[in-house]
Amino acid sequence: MDAEKLGQQPAIDDAGDSDQVQQALMLQAEEDDSLSMGERAINRFYRLAWPTALSRFVVDEKLPLRLLCLPQDTISGDNARGMAIRAGFFHFLGIKQKIDGFDHLGAKLPPGFQEYYHGFHWLRDFAATAPREQLRSDAEAMVAQWLDINGNKIAGPGWQPHIAAWRFLHWAAYAPLIIGGDDRRHRARVLHQLDRTARMLDQNADKAPFGTPRLATWVAIVTASLILPGGKARRIFGEAGLKRLLKTMLDDDGGVISRSPRGQFRTVALLGILRSAYEAADEPMPKPLYDALAAAVPALQGITHFDGSLASWQGAPALSSAEVDAVVKASKIVARPLQQAPNWGYQRIPAGGAVVLVDAGAPPLAKFSESGCASTLAFEFSSGDQRIITSCGGASCIGGAIPAKLSQGLRATAAHSTLCLDNLNSTAVLAKGTLGNGVTEVELERKELDNATRLEVGHDGYARNYGLLHRRILLLRSDGTEVRGEDLLVPTEDTRKSRRRKFEQVPFAIRFHLSKGVETYLTSNARGAMLRLADGRVWQLRSADAAVTIEDSLWVDASGTPQTTKQIVLSGNTGPGGGRHGWVLKQME
Repeated sequence: MDAEKLGQQPAIDDAGDSDQVQQALMLQAEEDDSLSMGERAINRFYRLAWPTALSRFVVDEKLPLRLLCLPQDTISGDNARGMAIRAGFFHFLGIKQKIDGFDHLGAKLPPGFQEYYHGFHWLRDFAATAPREQLRSDAEAMVAQWLDINGNKIAGPGWQPHIAAWRFLHWAAYAPLIIGGDDRRHRARVLHQLDRTARMLDQNADKAPFGTPRLATWVAIVTASLILPGGKARRIFGEAGLKRLLKTMLDDDGGVISRSPRGQFRTVALLGILRSAYEAADEPMPKPLYDALAAAVPALQGITHFDGSLASWQGAPALSSAEVDAVVKASKIVARPLQQAPNWGYQRIPAGGAVVLVDAGAPPLAKFSESGCASTLAFEFSSGDQRIITSCGGASCIGGAIPAKLSQGLRATAAHSTLCLDNLNSTAVLAKGTLGNGVTEVELERKELDNATRLEVGHDGYARNYGLLHRRILLLRSDGTEVRGEDLLVPTEDTRKSRRRKFEQVPFAIRFHLSKGVETYLTSNARGAMLRLADGRVWQLRSADAAVTIEDSLWVDASGTPQTTKQIVLSGNTGPGGGRHGWVLKQME
């Protein structure tokens, strides 16, 4: 194949002058996805011997080091963060750091900020602020500065495998910005650093934490095989590792087993970047990788509100609809939101202009958890573009505006819109950041009625200590104007086997955390509360029997910044025999 026929532009290398870098030629893909005996041997030896002995046989070291093609980053950066960089500051996770005098080793920065800086996520924000020609000199200078301080040896925070992988992906996507000028020495320096990073990842991919960090390393390896010369062996090795990881990382619903919306968002984003790399190389994406992306997209959309913004489950911040829409469009997968994901543990009920989202699953296993939360049976509710009932969210944004102690609290049952018994978590939240004993079984029944959808879910998180099961019934009217709920505490069938505490009465609290912009005040009889939305609509929450109070709360926005909000709390006491407590949330005419 020739470049003219494909309409491709010249490749970029350490000797050429091209400033118009988009796509170029690449190795012909294997048409059969299954590995032949020879390919299996290459994969095995690559994994064991690369980059020393095997490199002499599979790579022609006389090939000029160059980028054969570039993956396209179709996701727009944050203009506000980008303008802050142009003004001389990094502004991320509520942290504002002056670039002049900045700790460019970043050892003392929070983990999220380390990844933002060393992974060059900020390039996307920077590139969103102006045409490339206006930004190139500053971008090249900042890359050169990073190389001066961090590029001489593989050590420090910037060389954690997943962070190095993100850096590789961003440097590749933004190569026209960071090496498109006339400085050939700088260009060669960056290209050799890309090659060095790819070789490091070859040997350390599985040393990254399980989940999206490890996914980033394997995506970067496969991308390197497509954009750097001599990549056939690396491609066989990388695709095998990526397929292996995705089999263990995604469940049958297409959701990440950490149950993290943020992890799901990043999974779709990474696989979307990988798809663009295949397209840039004029190669088909292998079917198992495409199928994983095709399953992950509707699962991601299945935990979005009516306006497309992301729910605040499992410590995720409330990512905006623009961010979610961008990664979905970049994936080029067209699908409807997944309404029922029993394996992943989420339920989505759309009706009229409203959406109810329910955490109907047990928390993730501790070894797979990413800021796991004790949120089973919590729900979120939105009407139109207004999120009304939410979770606090944001536990994964630790550092900066979210200190460790606050992050711990954001993972508690009380930080979610559900019932909390005796002020204890339905699943233990341990000081080390993992989850302990609690919910092991979740029951679920969903019915579509003539004028409503009915969802009944239950968990055993309080059975061990109190001999009580929590069951929640939610009914959303088909016009989206009313949510009816009932929280039941039901004695276990065989209380003799439970290690329940001896008690006469213990307190319960049913919490409804309100989103930013929702004003609330108690009704005159103190059995309900009025909710006024930013658009002027009024809703009312009424309780059948519990006392109603309004307390302070917070909600973590898309930038990882806590916003002061309110919560409505229905409270009372329950005994060994349990009880049932009904409530209704209704739009007022």
